[in-house]
Amino acid sequence: MRVHTVTLTIAFCAAAALPAATASTSVAAPPAAPVAARQSAGPVLVDCLWHQVVRPADYVLACGDGNSRLTSLHWSSWGSDSATATGVNAVNDCRPYCAAGRFHDYPVVVRLDSPQSWKKQPQVQHFTRMTLEYTGARPAGFPREVTFPLWN
Repeated sequence: MRVHTVTLTIAFCAAAALPAATASTSVAAPPAAPVAARQSAGPVLVDCLWHQVVRPADYVLACGDGNSRLTSLHWSSWGSDSATATGVNAVNDCRPYCAAGRFHDYPVVVRLDSPQSWKKQPQVQHFTRMTLEYTGARPAGFPREVTFPLWN
């Protein structure tokens, strides 16, 4: 009985926290920003909660802990093969550890490309690669340009 009660308590707490986390994410985006994907032939970006987004103003890169995110994104293009934006990569220095660390802002150019069918919804094309080009200072140990795959 005790295991069942603990399991239910954990499930209830997780379910109660989810709307708060989701609400705080949606509040951060300006009302004019087209965050939700529209029914279109163009590719989308898939966020940490598996939502389709187009031209997001903010985007979390480190889904597990939120210690790296893109903010203040201004999209100059969003096409069928690629998308480009300028913005800020906010990165936690995790010193002395992540919970006590400070976020530092680094200006970046963001490029999305390599659209493919999304495994979750094969009729939807999504960008599968992101490149960040640091235009000024950058996090310690990072090269000027970083390219990484996006989840499917």
